[in-house]
Amino acid sequence: MKSSRLFCAVTFVLMLATPAHAENWPSRAMSLIVPFAAGGGVDVSARIQAQGMSERLGQAIVVENVGAAAGMAGSLRVAKAEPDGYTMLIGNSGTHAYNQSLYKTPLYNAVSDFTPVGLATESPRILIARKDLPAANLQEFTAYVRANQSQVQFGSAGVGSGTHLPCVLLNMAIGVTVTHVPYRGEGPAQQDLMAGRLDYMCATIQTGATLAKNGTIKPIAVMASRRVPIIADVPTTGEQSLPGVEASVWNGFFLPPGAPAAVVRKLNAAMSDTLDDPTVSKRLMELGLEIVPAERRTPDYLAKFVPEEVARWGKVIHAAGISVD
Repeated sequence: MKSSRLFCAVTFVLMLATPAHAENWPSRAMSLIVPFAAGGGVDVSARIQAQGMSERLGQAIVVENVGAAAGMAGSLRVAKAEPDGYTMLIGNSGTHAYNQSLYKTPLYNAVSDFTPVGLATESPRILIARKDLPAANLQEFTAYVRANQSQVQFGSAGVGSGTHLPCVLLNMAIGVTVTHVPYRGEGPAQQDLMAGRLDYMCATIQTGATLAKNGTIKPIAVMASRRVPIIADVPTTGEQSLPGVEASVWNGFFLPPGAPAAVVRKLNAAMSDTLDDPTVSKRLMELGLEIVPAERRTPDYLAKFVPEEVARWGKVIHAAGISVD
């Protein structure tokens, strides 16, 4: 009887202690895992946001780069970490959507192995073509590619990358089969596009806008639901009679599975407040990132968004027969 009462008392104390611990969070430094190499776009944006979130939470956020296995190594580390709020991840379309279908045996389940904190930014892709391609808009581009698809080539930063799959989606939508030329990074593909050795690619918005303003390529369409400020004169795919053909590489924050709700709320508030900071938002927009509206930054939204993205890109990847295993 005594042991039973003792067990109940300990259980009750633990039940009380858990939310109290969460409410006092954070009481020490936190780790933000960036699942890619230092110096890349995700890393730079993560460090900008980490600084702002650290100031609002009153504790240091140490950024750690764990870049391997297309972002899965760093993501797995967070999935296996203690759910105490001190290890978090900045994940994206690759780690939490593409990889689930690109790999036969992904290292984790993007839906069940993480606690969503909030969607932060998006980077739309932009369809760009060689300067002398005889097309001034998406309709003319479609007609040209359909008529010449056996000779046309598109480039990307590699198989399964954020510049490859959007063009696969586009090709499927306009009903063409075009040769894909994968490169080791977006830069070499851009060089060949400017030299006329490639016909088109689905570039990052910042790169595409810069090349368009320099007059070295031809911008055709922004693959987003609305126009973007850094190249506002280029219409979207939807405006050019191709609705639904949208592709953005998004970034969001995640915790390990089972993270306390109080911690999620605090971290989400710090994330959202940081994104609303004019200095932070300006720096992120200069990187070509679009900050998502407040209603799309919630944990509940991200919890619904991730499985939708897994399903959406899974259909594209499987229909095209793409695999990196």
